[in-house]
Amino acid sequence: METARKLRRKMSYPEGLPWQHLRGAPMGIRFRRQHPIGLDYVADFYCAAVKLVIEVDGQIHDQPEVVVRDATRDAFIALRGLKIIRLLATEILGDADQGAAAVVALASTPLPHRAKRRRGPPPQQAGEDRR
Repeated sequence: METARKLRRKMSYPEGLPWQHLRGAPMGIRFRRQHPIGLDYVADFYCAAVKLVIEVDGQIHDQPEVVVRDATRDAFIALRGLKIIRLLATEILGDADQGAAAVVALASTPLPHRAKRRRGPPPQQAGEDRR
């Protein structure tokens, strides 16, 4: 996606700080920056292993029209089975190391998996005869 390519070249300073920590696959967890999601959206960071979208929000995200747009975007992302977390740019500027460490810690926790449904009859119990 051309938009994602352009955004990779023009990352904001608050996006660039955590990327310095996430880019080397910390703890073996690979992150992508400016990753397309669907045709209309680009995530600031994405971890495919745990289906995690990380967004860095500046002050513009406090404006009412942007809040509505973010809610629509979050719903779109959630419908695709992805989890989204939002980091405030002011917090990143205050301590980028801590923000990146929190993202890596979240991505390193295993996802809960639903038990798979078995097809066919239940397993045979000891001493049980099938007919």
